Amino acid sequence: MPSFKSHLVSFILRHSRKKAFASPENLQRWIAYARKTEDHHPPALLRERLDTTDRSVDGFPVYEIAPKAGERRRILYMHGGAYVFQITSYHWGLIAEMAERLGFGITVPIYPIAPEHDFHAMFGMVGDVYRQMLDETDAEDIVFMGDSAGGNMAVVLTMMAAEEGLPLPSRHVLISPGLDMSLSNPEVFEAERNDPWLGISGGLEAIRMYSAGIDRSDWHISPLYGDLSVLPQTLLLTGSHDLLSPDNLIFAKKARAAGVDVQVVYEEGMFHVWPLIEMPEARRARDSIVAFLEGEPTKRRATARRTARPALAARPAQAAE
Repeated sequence: MPSFKSHLVSFILRHSRKKAFASPENLQRWIAYARKTEDHHPPALLRERLDTTDRSVDGFPVYEIAPKAGERRRILYMHGGAYVFQITSYHWGLIAEMAERLGFGITVPIYPIAPEHDFHAMFGMVGDVYRQMLDETDAEDIVFMGDSAGGNMAVVLTMMAAEEGLPLPSRHVLISPGLDMSLSNPEVFEAERNDPWLGISGGLEAIRMYSAGIDRSDWHISPLYGDLSVLPQTLLLTGSHDLLSPDNLIFAKKARAAGVDVQVVYEEGMFHVWPLIEMPEARRARDSIVAFLEGEPTKRRATARRTARPALAARPAQAAE
């Protein structure tokens, strides 16, 4: 049974954040307000607890959360925010806990977001971050972790790296990822009624702003339709009150059919990205993530295919005008 705190958080979300996704106009107003208040810097408390450094990649900040001495393993964490909102204190809280409990180094790109930037800028930057990680760390010691839009980015980035023939990460941790933006599944519209946070109308506006005219059914936008066989061992966390959940379960089924080892944490009554919010269900989810990443990864069954594409952010087909 969902905790009292989860019910309280759900109530607050439904009467606040859900309004941002009620219409394209509402989303644009929320973005305009957010630009006045957002701060991507790690909170002071995190800096007190952990060593952090920062650098610039393609003109955007990248933070490094220091690992324990001698630890080689690293996480590339891609934050959520519907591609249009900046990293938040909730993301930093999860990142800090993972760094402390696992001792892994965590790389956090503050990637360009829409509407000021689009798909090509986003993946150009995170692709360059990943290349730099590969210069320093073996791919078998790298994990991609992301929530919501960041979960989408983790899967798409792996597929793009596979096309380029780059070494691929050893594992994925996907928290409420957005994996099918085509909205071709009617169950998504039914799920919207139970979701206290996300809405389809505002979500479509976010996709329009970041997708650079690429068709929503293209795997660069909806990785459910890409080659899932290249993906590594995956932990997917999804809740019954998340409109993205029906497609997450389809993704798990298709990925398993393609030979991918997928573990699913499905939490009844939970809303979008619940592991980011301090409550009993989030503590269970975080324990699942730690247990997954502390275990030995399974061997990859698929091999990356090589093509002549020169870069991770090579331009996919555009939608018809």
